[in-house]
Amino acid sequence: MGRIVLNRDKCKACYICTDACPKKILEADSTVNALGYYPVKVKDETQCIGCAMCAKVCPDIAIEKVYL
Repeated sequence: MGRIVLNRDKCKACYICTDACPKKILEADSTVNALGYYPVKVKDETQCIGCAMCAKVCPDIAIEKVYL
C-alpha cells in the first residue's frame, strides 16, 4: 500500500491533479507557497487509496507516491 506526498514548494497550482483524483480529496491550500501559489493539499489522507493518478499527471513532479 502506498500514499502520496506533496511538495508544496514545487506546486505551481495548475490543479490538474484535483481533476485526476478519483476520490476528489485534493484541494487548494489557503496559504501560499515559496513561489507565491496556493498549492494543492489533501483534504483527508485517510481517504487516499494510493493510486497516484495525481502524481502521474503533475507537470511539475510535485507529487510522489511512497510505499509503506
